[in-house]
Amino acid sequence: MSAVVQTKRITVPEIRARKNAEPVVCLTCYHAHTARWLDDTVDLMLVGDSLGMVMHGMENTLGVTLDMMILHGKAVMRGSKRALVVVDMPFGTYEESPQIAFRNAHRIIQETGCTAVKLEGGARIAEQVHFLSERGIPVMGHIGLTPQKIQIFGGFKTQGRTLAEWPAIEADAKAIADAGAFAIVLEGMAEPLAAKITREIEVPTVGIGASAECDGQILVLEDMLGLNPQPPKFVREYAHMGPGIEAAVKAYAADVRERRFPGAENVYSMKKTG
Repeated sequence: MSAVVQTKRITVPEIRARKNAEPVVCLTCYHAHTARWLDDTVDLMLVGDSLGMVMHGMENTLGVTLDMMILHGKAVMRGSKRALVVVDMPFGTYEESPQIAFRNAHRIIQETGCTAVKLEGGARIAEQVHFLSERGIPVMGHIGLTPQKIQIFGGFKTQGRTLAEWPAIEADAKAIADAGAFAIVLEGMAEPLAAKITREIEVPTVGIGASAECDGQILVLEDMLGLNPQPPKFVREYAHMGPGIEAAVKAYAADVRERRFPGAENVYSMKKTG
């Protein structure tokens, strides 16, 4: 009788221990099939509220609901066995109070089976981060360019371009780290500031459009694969799947129009009877 090998999922302490060590490999993921492809390679999959734009065609993340995050979180968990899975808490589900944040975070953890949640914001949500962490819900932080504040920023603009901006952003990083976050995403941040924050805080930083000195990096999977016709300037496209998909669809359409239905003759042919 052969033994069943149980795959061990990466844990929060393992990610936290990567500070100043091997960089943490992170990508967003929104459904089961891509989760299976990513699982053997990435350390952390983020079910980001960017799914509002990537999967649902929204202009920004503000219309994403808790139910949407849970639905996609379940799919990613079904498709993965090894990577740590973090689910974003969408806009309006945690800002009001620590108690509401816990209620919604608990629902995410309970219904998806994921390990951790991610909250956007700095000192203003430190109380929520502490409240969740103390009650057994691991929290990943997110500061700098936080898409849920896009209306206040007036667009996707790099943060920390002037020295006058630095103290507030540094204070945000310290507040979230001190509150118990096990890692912090630094998004759309001037390279010298991101590098300075990475040196100063005790938990790993995960950059996106930030410094190469961060303790890891995360990208939106579809951006990295070349499926976004207008990717952010900092993104390196490791594949160009968009044109490939378009070409495949056109080839398929040409076959259909010429009534070349591959495999149909085998599926629908009738066997001769004696």
